[in-house]
Amino acid sequence: MPRLPTPTESDEQITLFQWVELQKRKYPELELLYHIPNGGHRHKTTAIRLKAEEVKPGVPDLCLPVARGAYHGLYIELKAGKNGTTDNQDRWLQALTDNGYFTAVCHGWEAATKVIQNYLKGANTHERTTGI
Repeated sequence: MPRLPTPTESDEQITLFQWVELQKRKYPELELLYHIPNGGHRHKTTAIRLKAEEVKPGVPDLCLPVARGAYHGLYIELKAGKNGTTDNQDRWLQALTDNGYFTAVCHGWEAATKVIQNYLKGANTHERTTGI
């Protein structure tokens, strides 16, 4: 039996935002969820311009700027397959956690939906979630 292709991080994010569109009536705050297009391969001149604009490597993929409980907002690093975080990503996630944000590393869009729903319900009881 042929193996199905593994979804890319882009595929996972597209699917997540399709889910977001379906959930906005239940969670209107999802209107504020956005993707931070910080990674990926760029043309050399574009990379130089982005560096001059202070684009920072390692910033998490998603931000939900909605306070819940003790947290100022939610940041998610979304991964596909078995990919792990980089050192820069780990530093950013820790710095955001230290500054009052809930952070999570989610493997796949379905894991991200669970984190988002729990966050919006105020059900997160620990500072950082990894390996979901």
